[in-house]
Amino acid sequence: MAQHEKVVIIGTGPAGYTAAIYAARATLRPLVFEGFQPGGQLTITTDVENFPGFPDGIMGPALMEEMKKQATRFGTRFVPGEVTRVDLSTHPFTLWADQEAYTAHAVIVATGASAKWLGIPSEKQYQGRGVSACATCDGFFFKGLEVAVVGGGDTAIEEATFLTKFATRVHLIHRRSELRASKIMQEKALKNPKLEFQWHSVVDEVLGDGKAVTGLRLKSTVDGSTRELKVQGLFMGIGHEPNTALFKGQLEMNEVGYLTVKAPTTATSVPGVFACGDVADPNYRQAISAAGTGCMAAIDAERFLAGHG
Repeated sequence: MAQHEKVVIIGTGPAGYTAAIYAARATLRPLVFEGFQPGGQLTITTDVENFPGFPDGIMGPALMEEMKKQATRFGTRFVPGEVTRVDLSTHPFTLWADQEAYTAHAVIVATGASAKWLGIPSEKQYQGRGVSACATCDGFFFKGLEVAVVGGGDTAIEEATFLTKFATRVHLIHRRSELRASKIMQEKALKNPKLEFQWHSVVDEVLGDGKAVTGLRLKSTVDGSTRELKVQGLFMGIGHEPNTALFKGQLEMNEVGYLTVKAPTTATSVPGVFACGDVADPNYRQAISAAGTGCMAAIDAERFLAGHG
């Protein structure tokens, strides 16, 4: 027999936790599936200095822990592990996690998006110690230093341009000799005196002293030769991937997989299913905007349930 819930939230992070706080305060007793990375991307972020209310900043994992405590205080229940299958074709909806079935009248999707990484061990070793996937989150820490950005599309150009506000020089590493970014972005980047292009190059290794990044070993895509580039930071500009595989064929999404919502609400293409945070946001990807949509999703779910008795 499936366990029945009023509201199930899939995923944590600022969106999932905020949705839980609001849903719990509305006496909906939400059940939250924590996912493979409880707390989301902020658990691999060190200092968070742009979340309002923390003038001295706060560590990413600590911020997530505080949000979880707040949600728990109001009666949220947490289930470790992942939802592996959903059936959104009939109401109430059915979800499966570890072979257990659950039914729910409303579902809030807060599964987030994952940054695309290079997939080399040294990058993992220096994550949060010079290697980052978010210029807007971490750019400030590289004031007066030299950094590099990997990529050649709009994301990479945006990140690199933003970083020129802080860094003395930003190296853009691209495997080809021309950018994939839109023409207007390219023109802007090529005119920027702080941007230097490392064409026909890929990152072969992130170099460091064990504590922080000291440089990169670049490999030529033309002849395979390697060379070193002295930088104190490396940013990923190769995009994000929304964690939406679970909902393919069931919820409407855009061409790259972000869930589409009926703005200004968080309603998806299936009545009773709501999406918040990075899973439906290819533009901002900030903790504060994710938290805001988490609040909206909980209110939308509460109104949906009230309207359906």
